[in-house]
Amino acid sequence: MDIRPIRTEADYKSALKAISHLVEIDPDIGTPEGDRLDVLSTLVQAYEAKTFPIGLPDPVEAIRFRMEQAGLTAKDLEPMIGQRNRVYEVLNRKRSLTLPMIWKLHKGLGIPAENLIQPPAHV
Repeated sequence: MDIRPIRTEADYKSALKAISHLVEIDPDIGTPEGDRLDVLSTLVQAYEAKTFPIGLPDPVEAIRFRMEQAGLTAKDLEPMIGQRNRVYEVLNRKRSLTLPMIWKLHKGLGIPAENLIQPPAHV
């Protein structure tokens, strides 16, 4: 098995091409081809995590996403944020989240606190 670290864009593209070929033949686990696919996939994941890091979502976007997932309305956020006008101020980026709001959103909606404590992106 001739596998090397992925250090360049060319190495990355070559590994993706090899993975694509291996996926097409659908090797069994434990075979040389299956092992090669497993190792190449791990190398590509490590390279992508290092080269193309994905940051945390904006706090307001995280709230909106959770609302959409759960079918929630602004009224449903009132126990966590406050009166409806305050909820709209937060969702429209006119008001920042306070620590008590962050805690209640974390507990009530299951949004990771590290997503909620970062500064909001200004859209």
